[in-house]
Amino acid sequence: MFFGRKQELKYLADISNTSKAEFIAVYGRRRIGKTELLKTFSKEKEHIFYSAKECTDYEQLPSLSEKILGKGKRFESWEYVFDYIAEISMDKKIVIIFDEFPYMVKGNKAIPSILQHAWDHELSGTKVKLIVCGSSMSFMEKEILSEKNPLFGRMTGIYKLNELSLSETKDFLPNYKQTELITAYSILGGVPHYYLQFNPDWDIKKNILENILNKGKILYNEVDFLIRQELREPQVYYTIIEKIAFGSTKLNEIHMKTQIETNKLSVYLKNLIELNIIKKEYPITEKTKARVNLHSGIYRLANNYFEFYFRFIFPNLSEIEEGLLEDVYANEIEPKLNEYCSSTYENLCITQLRRHVSTTKKPYRIKHLGRWWNKQEEIDIVGFNDRDEFVFGECKWRNQKCDVKVFAKLKEKSNMLFKYTDAHYYLFSKSGFTEDLIKLAEQEEKLHLFD
Repeated sequence: MFFGRKQELKYLADISNTSKAEFIAVYGRRRIGKTELLKTFSKEKEHIFYSAKECTDYEQLPSLSEKILGKGKRFESWEYVFDYIAEISMDKKIVIIFDEFPYMVKGNKAIPSILQHAWDHELSGTKVKLIVCGSSMSFMEKEILSEKNPLFGRMTGIYKLNELSLSETKDFLPNYKQTELITAYSILGGVPHYYLQFNPDWDIKKNILENILNKGKILYNEVDFLIRQELREPQVYYTIIEKIAFGSTKLNEIHMKTQIETNKLSVYLKNLIELNIIKKEYPITEKTKARVNLHSGIYRLANNYFEFYFRFIFPNLSEIEEGLLEDVYANEIEPKLNEYCSSTYENLCITQLRRHVSTTKKPYRIKHLGRWWNKQEEIDIVGFNDRDEFVFGECKWRNQKCDVKVFAKLKEKSNMLFKYTDAHYYLFSKSGFTEDLIKLAEQEEKLHLFD
């Protein structure tokens, strides 16, 4: 089952249509859909698709040989592998995909040097479309794509695969209403593999009970699997992520809660950022120079499922292990689900507003757009340009309609905190707006409502 990824498929199709040799690296976190993307892309093309195994080089080379040459045949060395590829692609386009390429390199550190030599002297003069793919983010970025690697500068393209957008997840859950889809997205993020664990005919509650809280299901063990695959000292990382999930977002706060030395803590946080598990955010008005300061900005979970896990599963593991799933859902998840979804909703609203302003060119071009906060106040969305023209926004993910008071408070805060030449106001609401607010928006040309 393959949905979405139109932009990625177009990128790969454009590369396959060139008449020259192409050498592409495709990478992204586990479960993001790299293998399915490459299988879908290569399906109608002449290709060789080899998924590397986590094994020794002694086992890897015969496995690859059998895939390319057939049973009982074997390349004498990796040099012969690339010689063969150069030979078969000299006069015709052929797609060669090495999936989980880091496994090959871990088994034989010389492979990048051998491939570099083959590319420089043979492959670059053919019509081959060579794609190496990897899930180990740190290995791909530090080992394969870094300046110290022999392959640096040889690749004709690098594509980092990110999570699906909200609209791309609709096909996985076709019967879900928009609010239900946003709730699912707040839990699962844009990871295709996670949506395949959900039953599209079940509501959110049943899917959480059956496919997340149920011991033995893939999503129940997913976080533990990923952390142990990517990181040493998993218990330290568990502690850090949990503190961030529960609101300790500044470096000093995390230090106080974990008692990890600041210097060591900054390294742990850097590793989590590289894996896209957490991110560092700054108020949108923060100058670039100020962001260099180690103590500025806040840390937030970048992965929706990690946040859901550490907010609702990790603290309740004992009850879940005892089988008290209904009790955990009724008392720990359901009452807090709306509040939990609000952060994802803010991100979606920022994306929507950026798209809206960009496509309509109204009210004006916005150069910077994002969250804003200081020690006393915060505004969900602030955007501005070099002419001090601003947009301000509030996002309400709750079960009651947004009223005039929300607009009045937003206007009051913006007047008090910012100096601007012009301002427009955008209100986003899960449950719509009161009649009074709708009437006010009809009179106020600078007030815009999005349900």
